[in-house]
Amino acid sequence: MTVYAYAEATSCVQGGALRFHLARASRAPLRGSVLVEDVAADVAVLDGEFGGPLWTLDVPADLPSSLYRATFTADDDASDDASEVYFAVRAARPRSPILLSIPFPTWQAYNRAGIPGESIYWTEQATRAARVSFDRPGGGPPPERWEEGMLRWLGPAGYDVDHCSGLDLHDGSALLSGYRLLVVNGHDEYWSAGMRDSVEEFVRRGGNLAVFSGNTCWWQFRLEDDGRTMVCYRDAVADPMATVEPGLTTVEWSSAPVNRPENALTGVSFRRGAGTWGPYMKLMHEETYTVRFPEHWAFDGTGLGEGATFGRGALGYETDACDFVEVDGVPVATGRDGTPPSFVILATADLRHWHRYGQGGMATMGVFGLGAGTVFTAATVNWGNTLHDPTVDRITRNVLDRLSRPSAGWEVIGPACSLRALTACGSWLYGVGADGSLYRREVSGQNLRWHRLDSGGGVVAMATPREASTTRPVGLYGLTADDRLVYRDPGPAGAWTVLGEAPSGGVGLALVDGDLWAATADGGLWHLPPETSGWTLVEGEAGAVALTAMNGRLYAADLAGRIRTRLPTTAATGWADLCSAGGCTVLTAHAGRLIGAGAGRPLSWRAPVPDLRIPYGPAAQTDVGP
Repeated sequence: MTVYAYAEATSCVQGGALRFHLARASRAPLRGSVLVEDVAADVAVLDGEFGGPLWTLDVPADLPSSLYRATFTADDDASDDASEVYFAVRAARPRSPILLSIPFPTWQAYNRAGIPGESIYWTEQATRAARVSFDRPGGGPPPERWEEGMLRWLGPAGYDVDHCSGLDLHDGSALLSGYRLLVVNGHDEYWSAGMRDSVEEFVRRGGNLAVFSGNTCWWQFRLEDDGRTMVCYRDAVADPMATVEPGLTTVEWSSAPVNRPENALTGVSFRRGAGTWGPYMKLMHEETYTVRFPEHWAFDGTGLGEGATFGRGALGYETDACDFVEVDGVPVATGRDGTPPSFVILATADLRHWHRYGQGGMATMGVFGLGAGTVFTAATVNWGNTLHDPTVDRITRNVLDRLSRPSAGWEVIGPACSLRALTACGSWLYGVGADGSLYRREVSGQNLRWHRLDSGGGVVAMATPREASTTRPVGLYGLTADDRLVYRDPGPAGAWTVLGEAPSGGVGLALVDGDLWAATADGGLWHLPPETSGWTLVEGEAGAVALTAMNGRLYAADLAGRIRTRLPTTAATGWADLCSAGGCTVLTAHAGRLIGAGAGRPLSWRAPVPDLRIPYGPAAQTDVGP
């Protein structure tokens, strides 16, 4: 190119100004034309001229938040060579609940890759640089343009999202507070500690994160010189920070001395992922995902069943994965690699044969809760460039729609099951099926299988105490269809024994501090203290179809399809309406969640709180600032 250009920042707020520095290798005059284009919309927004070493873009206040490209061409350039400078325009005030981050740090890391002393690539070459500057040409998208597909899909698909530079997340708490969902797209490999801290705080406070990216948050880098120098030694021995503040050493996030696996943020890591490079990159177009949890909301509307394949071409050229084991044909995250044990695997791809072409491994698409927020990961670089695939399109819409709105409440944790009683004891769920048998499975967000133990003892409602008392050992307490109160040790060899009589027509049972509470089909709420054998009617219009207890409080699913709650007292008191029952007609509680199921409805859980109205979104944010 005959014009060399760079911008003083990777983003600018609407109504602000962005200055560009221009130079030429020769003594020829610095004059020419500049074309500014909206990359996502593929439209020109300014066609002007420059003259001299500086050119300033005054960003209109109404210019859409997006990724832009400024192209500088010298007047006397017969070769039509040009210099491209990419930058993001941020919204002065959030207009959307969704913020999309552009991975400028990763683009800069690859800038002039392989040129000694000018790039931090390649990893094992001694001539790589440890420090690179943003004050130089380049630093735009790679030839493969991993981010471009989603950027250009969002608008036509009906999503008006705001954009920012990944560097805006470095001290990004104020920026993120205006949004409900942060989207990471394409190949977002390089993260500073500030970026990661801001995003993790955002999610823990109730924001959500959608990672349509692979090799995500793999390397840690530092910023120096007021954010204009990117430092990444890729080697703890060479990095002087290793002996000063080890947690900021510029190595892989999961490596010593940082020891902060990216799994804790994204659920997955390139450590167990796969990669195919160079002449073998084309192999990514042959691979597909396999569905492992078809009932999950991410697959709503896809029509896919368990074991179905989808997303050919999305798995490239690098993928992320978690360590997992197969339990009864269901993948279960082990947590041994730093992945939260709550990570729910939705789809997998076995790419171990890629060891011949780069790195063998897996891809695991999944979702998990981080604090009050939710994280979804597609675990691949090329997701956005396969949005022409109807299934990839549908999954993307499901993720964006659900995570950009207030809490959706109930979340599926297993396929439809016909249960007439349900309780949680220890780390297990116990259910009595419509066939009268007692079943058991682990409490987990993963779609685990139920295993038959033996007879359900005629039980139609169950409960378990939080802890043992002198009169109520830990175990399964039940109401039977013939109006008996029964007990069973939770072990596989347990047997049902009769403890006494029960109110007629029992539909729900709960235990609070040794006291038994029963709901009956005629609307009654009954109480049995541990020191007595006679039940007392507390109220006659409870209207419950299911009953459970947690943390010293009763919860009931009622005939109107609502969850109601009250304190377990014999005094006259009303029930408080809480939330939708989600179609549940059997109910239990465990570790801060209500768990339920209904006829023909999947096993689901939710937090026992009103539908959340988290203060994220455009209404919660004022001006972003310069």
